[in-house]
Amino acid sequence: MKIWVPMDSAAKAVGADEVARSIAETAASRGIDVQIIRNGSRGMIWLEPLVEVETDQGRVGFGPVSVEDVPALLAGTLPGLGPVEQIPFFARQTRLTFARCGVIDPLDLDDYQAHGGLAGLRRAIAMPREDIVTEVTDSGLRGRGGAGFPTGIKWKTVMQAEADQKYIVCNADEGDSGTFADRMIMEGDPFTLIEGMAIAGIGVGATRGYVYLRSEYPDAIKVMNAAVAIARDRGVLGPRVLGSDHAFDMEIRMGAGAYVCGEETSLLNSLEGKRGVVRAKPPLPALEGFLGKPTVVNNVISLATVPVIFEKGAAHYADFGVNRSRGTATLQIAGNVKQGGLFECAFGITLGEVVNDIAGGTASGRPVKAVQVGGPLGAYMPVQKFDTPMGYEEFDQKGGLIGHAGMVVFDDSADMLQMARFAMEFCAVESCGKCTPCRIGAVRGVETIDRIAAGDAAATELLTDLCETMKDGSLCALGGFTPFPVMSALQGFPDDFATQKEAAE
Repeated sequence: MKIWVPMDSAAKAVGADEVARSIAETAASRGIDVQIIRNGSRGMIWLEPLVEVETDQGRVGFGPVSVEDVPALLAGTLPGLGPVEQIPFFARQTRLTFARCGVIDPLDLDDYQAHGGLAGLRRAIAMPREDIVTEVTDSGLRGRGGAGFPTGIKWKTVMQAEADQKYIVCNADEGDSGTFADRMIMEGDPFTLIEGMAIAGIGVGATRGYVYLRSEYPDAIKVMNAAVAIARDRGVLGPRVLGSDHAFDMEIRMGAGAYVCGEETSLLNSLEGKRGVVRAKPPLPALEGFLGKPTVVNNVISLATVPVIFEKGAAHYADFGVNRSRGTATLQIAGNVKQGGLFECAFGITLGEVVNDIAGGTASGRPVKAVQVGGPLGAYMPVQKFDTPMGYEEFDQKGGLIGHAGMVVFDDSADMLQMARFAMEFCAVESCGKCTPCRIGAVRGVETIDRIAAGDAAATELLTDLCETMKDGSLCALGGFTPFPVMSALQGFPDDFATQKEAAE
């Protein structure tokens, strides 16, 4: 009897370890032969712990399962959810990057290969470097960390750079509110990230790689370190990758939790043991990055998507999406929703369809008021903009940004003036202090919003001017994008700001 119990952090937070332990103990006491496999999460967080049992129908799901449910589970009397992949939330997805997440044992390399793993790396090994980079370019893959920069262009720049050493750096400093895709892939399918980094290294001529992983992710750190050791022991990493003439090795580095270290140049400073502050550009990291050498800096999801591109071909991946946003978006649905979790689908789905249909509306049952897309620097999208397709340019045209594709939903009880204040306060706390518009502007932003709340009507115009200064003058996206949530709150929900003024009067 095969039973899968997730080892994902979200599942463990709601009792998955206790459920797994209870299954083992109860089965032993009843003489039932059970094989427990600790998999990653399928991403349906409201159903965690989502326990899966192998049956003639395939893997049938039960969830959320508590310790008290275990006797009925083993007796076959616990009501189930049916085959897991037929659950509507899951069945509607197009899983490419997350195809194996929740399916396999994360640290079983043979299981990984049985589900298509290493096929992309084997193909890449046989290709000239230029063709590897062209394949990524033709796929249309763009940076999934937030900027949306074409991955192939970045790789080409590093490939063409002359240097005695080049590096691949994976930005796993997932600090945006409402985001968890990086963590899920590292805990649930770590070998796909390792494979993607190896392909990147071979493509651009880099022999060393680093994953910069935030300290708040202890389970991901543990799984990634174990996966790297297994990959090295099995010849996936090392002086002869899969027996080829290509060398590539990597290691995991832990950051201290500074939000600004999600910005690539701050990350590189931290990785070098320096203070995590933003570097002025130029030079670009692609030419002078880690230790002054040409460096590819890509997000977890970007690199974890590379193996499927090489397994199935660039044309297959590029066939999904809309306009210049190709492939799939890994939407992370959080906040006040009935069905929160990870939903992977082709770009082009509308914001309203995600919130009202897939997420099922608010958990509170109250009307949706706004959705913040793209983390704490993302705009608050009102219901009037719910027809916006999920696409980089499409969101930009509506004053928003997709960023890392985190989506936090708010109902009509949310105070948007206070949300705007929080955005400024967050920037003030997390600023590295390198540039004045961010360091001072965010503090003044909090003060100005407090003036609006106290009834100072003139402060509204001052806030607009301040946001323009921060947007145009900041060195990086922290100060440059903080105006997005502030101005979207001010412009999209003027009544919340007017109400504050009237109350003060």
